[in-house]
Amino acid sequence: MKTIKIKEINIGNDQPFVLMAGLNVLEDEKTIHDVITKCIASTKRLGIPYIFKASYDKANRSSVDSYRGPGVEKGLQILSELKQDFDVAIISDIHTPKEAELASEVLDVIQIPAFLSRQTDLIEAACSTSLPLNIKKGQFLAPSDMDNIIMKCKHFNNENIMICERGTSFGYQNLVVDMLGMVELKKTQSPIIFDVTHALQRPGGLGNKADGRSSSVFELARSGMSIGLAGLFLETHPDPSKALCDGPCALQLDLLDKFLEEIKEVDALVKSF
Repeated sequence: MKTIKIKEINIGNDQPFVLMAGLNVLEDEKTIHDVITKCIASTKRLGIPYIFKASYDKANRSSVDSYRGPGVEKGLQILSELKQDFDVAIISDIHTPKEAELASEVLDVIQIPAFLSRQTDLIEAACSTSLPLNIKKGQFLAPSDMDNIIMKCKHFNNENIMICERGTSFGYQNLVVDMLGMVELKKTQSPIIFDVTHALQRPGGLGNKADGRSSSVFELARSGMSIGLAGLFLETHPDPSKALCDGPCALQLDLLDKFLEEIKEVDALVKSF
């Protein structure tokens, strides 16, 4: 079973789960501060390894009017300051090969977005940084299709790969999570991360933006983590109704403690067998 080390965190399907949590996209300073301080306090209290996540630019938006974030230069500066001020590992996504080198100066993990998971030039550029990669499985891909993507990474001399499940397209404006599909993903020996909040999306469900089913986040997270996974990917917000992106999918921040207490118990029980 493969284990990837990020700072002092060991990430593997047989290790205690790691939490990758934060905002969908960087917002105002107070919201960022509220989310990162709460995530750090909750995970520290529960002894859960933690990596902060937030996008600096959301290139894949339903509408041209959708909020994308502060952009590459300003966004990476914000993430760099958070990394220094809070002594926390950082994960964010890149969208072009040119971004890879810039992002690698700040990030501890580079994320490949689901819709770009087969883009060879992007994979090559990300691999060239030698940073660990978290590759989201495209909503249009079967679990077995990830084997080819892993082989690409090996070809480009980077084997520190995590695979992230974020749901599979099911008809129109709907996603489902195939639990047996995640079992199949585990056969790659790569650490598997479950993006529970994006899996709750209803893409384009509100016309110019995604709808979601955040009321089911507890149930879906428990179901996924019962398989025995390396980590959970989560978006949380002080007021999801006012979130600038994917609010309908996000966990209410004041529910984080209860949520993590439940998930930690499930993870510990499953990995005790």
